Amino acid sequence: MITERQEKLLNFLIKEYISTAEPVSSFALKKITDLDVCGATIRNDLQELAKQGFIGQPHTSAGRIPTKKAYKYLADKILSERQKSFFDFIFQEAASARKKVEEEIKMAEELMRSLSEVSTTLNYTRIQKKDGLLEILEILGPSKSIYQKNINVINEIIKELENF
Repeated sequence: MITERQEKLLNFLIKEYISTAEPVSSFALKKITDLDVCGATIRNDLQELAKQGFIGQPHTSAGRIPTKKAYKYLADKILSERQKSFFDFIFQEAASARKKVEEEIKMAEELMRSLSEVSTTLNYTRIQKKDGLLEILEILGPSKSIYQKNINVINEIIKELENF
């Protein structure tokens, strides 16, 4: 459709026309753009933009003015960029949430592993005597390191949930 340079020229032309309400000359465009091209190249690009219906010229010696097609093109471009930015934002937030959920699952798995180690160290004894029943539940020794590991994992999960 149009080249990158022609698009830049069209954007500058539209902005200049909106701010001055006067047709914009190729000389004025050369002064306000950062393009390193000669005036003839700018005039050739303006001619191409005119052929495609993006700009018009009120009379032969006048500068150029944007058409409805140019305004629509610029509006569509801005909308497209904003939608892309919005979708990029949504994608990044979803990826971040997915990563947090994966971290939470890993911590929960670690807690389950750690708790299962503790549960294997429980001993239940039931002794029936003539005059009564004696039940004993013994913790046969979760080591201090396993206990501390459980506490650390639980604290990490709590912190993550508070920050989520």
